[in-house]
Amino acid sequence: MFEISWPWMLLLLPLPWLVKRFSQNQSQQLTLRIASFSANPLLSPSGSHSVKQRSSILMWLFWLCLCLGASNPRWLGEPISLPNEGRDIMLAVDLSGSMVEQDMAYQGRYVDRLSMVKAVLKNFIEQRQGDRLGLILFGDTAFLQTPLTRDLNTVSKMLEEAQIGLVGRATAIGDALGLAVKRFSQKQDSNRILVLLTDGENTAGNLAPEEALLLAREEGIKVYTVGVGSQGGNRFNLFSMSGSSSLDESLLQKIATETGGLYFRATDVASLQQIYQELDKLEPIASDTQTFSPQTALFFYPLLIALFILTLALLKPYFVMVKKEINE
Repeated sequence: MFEISWPWMLLLLPLPWLVKRFSQNQSQQLTLRIASFSANPLLSPSGSHSVKQRSSILMWLFWLCLCLGASNPRWLGEPISLPNEGRDIMLAVDLSGSMVEQDMAYQGRYVDRLSMVKAVLKNFIEQRQGDRLGLILFGDTAFLQTPLTRDLNTVSKMLEEAQIGLVGRATAIGDALGLAVKRFSQKQDSNRILVLLTDGENTAGNLAPEEALLLAREEGIKVYTVGVGSQGGNRFNLFSMSGSSSLDESLLQKIATETGGLYFRATDVASLQQIYQELDKLEPIASDTQTFSPQTALFFYPLLIALFILTLALLKPYFVMVKKEINE
């Protein structure tokens, strides 16, 4: 099907005639001109009636091609329907002050906890093709950095730009869980999965973790919790089994167990792959079918014709001069 994207550009077609018609200086010809047309024996408006007529036709054809190209014509193919299936996964990442601890061994050196989380989640996000991901960042409180979207590049970029202390230096686990519940309540057909990563215990926020847990259970949200923190001296471990004393593992285990999720205290990257495997076991949810039509741009055809006319106008005087010299 033929379609013009910007049909209003065609309203410019009578512009040369209007300029000529309503010009205050009627003695001055204001027809559409190309710079070299006046010097062109073939296209110059001066001369015989046939030459003027030819010049007028070419100039109007040139203007028509420009307007048609500017209107962005295109050809639309037959609509194609794509099934839209995937999982809805919200990531909640702790940005509290303790995440600055450089006790995480990664690629032969120690890095801070947040850097380790970013490195692990980057791989996790890349493997979520077809799923919708959202990002919650929490410290003194929790806020939604990225709503649920299939634009995985944006989610990865927003996570990479997150900085420790961005929302305070405390840990509001309850607020993060509550915010996820609020966002998932707007999704009727959804897997409703939350992956919560933290290295501490709840020390701030307006909502207690126990209250948020009740809301999550009522909404059917499955929570996978990850405890972050490495035991000193365990040089090549990414996550330790015990970690620092500030990590409230009992709370994280309770949240995961009562919502049907799992708690992970991984010792290396391979252990963290268990999250990927568990999420892959979940059946994707079918959502509204997306339909698109293949598009073929056609604007360059009229522009090529206009370029040909312009080239003819520029070169014709030289051809006439050469022919005249030959005849002499």
